[in-house]
Amino acid sequence: MATKKKVNLSVGRGEKLPASKGAGLTAKGRAKYDAATGSNLKAPTKSGPRKESFCARSESWDGERGKAARKRWGC
Repeated sequence: MATKKKVNLSVGRGEKLPASKGAGLTAKGRAKYDAATGSNLKAPTKSGPRKESFCARSESWDGERGKAARKRWGC
């Protein structure tokens, strides 16, 4: 099993948004994560199967950042 690479993302460096502004990664944060892990993260969307999937799997998130992320996705 491959191990995941730890990527240190920061609100102060503009790589993720604070909870007060909707949480989640910025374009800069997604680019940094993609470069470090070989992923291809996409920005939040307001419709379609990606939104439905995100809303379903994040239903139990009850922390400040989780609630803010769900609001940003329109859940």
